[in-house]
Amino acid sequence: MWIITIYSKGNIRMFEFESEKEARKHFNTIQESKIISNIIYYNDHLLEKAKIE
Repeated sequence: MWIITIYSKGNIRMFEFESEKEARKHFNTIQESKIISNIIYYNDHLLEKAKIE
């Protein structure tokens, strides 16, 4: 999961994206102060393994 956090005029807004490609596309169009984060949960590897089996 990818999160974009935007700081603007005393407000904080957060947007969630499933893919890095989608998040970076939106990130590049935002003019305000921003941070992009990749959120990794400790059990993500278990979910990926379950999808394969």
